[in-house]
Amino acid sequence: MRLKLYDYFRSSAAYRVRIALNLKNIEYDSQTVDLRSPLSEQQSLDYLSVNPQGLVPALETKNGLLTQSTAIIEYIDEVYPEPPLLPKNPFHKAQVRALAQIIACDIHPLNNLRVLNYRAAEKGQNDQEKMNWYQHWIHRGFVAFEKMLSKLECNGQVCFGSSPSMADIFLIPQVYNAIRFDCNLENYPLIHSVYSHCTALDPFFKAAPENQLAFATSA
Repeated sequence: MRLKLYDYFRSSAAYRVRIALNLKNIEYDSQTVDLRSPLSEQQSLDYLSVNPQGLVPALETKNGLLTQSTAIIEYIDEVYPEPPLLPKNPFHKAQVRALAQIIACDIHPLNNLRVLNYRAAEKGQNDQEKMNWYQHWIHRGFVAFEKMLSKLECNGQVCFGSSPSMADIFLIPQVYNAIRFDCNLENYPLIHSVYSHCTALDPFFKAAPENQLAFATSA
């Protein structure tokens, strides 16, 4: 059975999973779940019957459905072990996971589309206030991420070691979004360097939102 990814081209969490699948050279089918209001399909009864959270990504496997990008990516890494997305050394593995979790746990939840829409609808936040909110949390997270890369002696190509890892998989979509929201990245030379290197690699390039033709043509 081919894997089936419930996807949206601008979802950074879904973007992560696309990168992981591409790094593993796994073929998969993709089904769009349009998150744009008022056309949003994520809260439709059809999609809620698939994923009760109504979020993307979700991955349909031969064993059933998986949700949450971190769980999905770790599943992919265990079932398709080459190339590995985490180091073998337990301490190094924890370091890479910590980098990924800066993005997944500290930055992304505060800047998620649901949060931005809530603040606009319930708090009367205008576009500039939304931009300020987004940029604030990006910078708080990226300051720490940049310092951690420096301590890990990042080579400026990937976050850790000599090949892409889970840290890069989580970082690149977040930088993509930061650029969309006009965040100034000049104070993060290692992050910028890793982004430039990774986005030129085929698995990252193919996963980019603008290269999801089925989505981008209707954006």
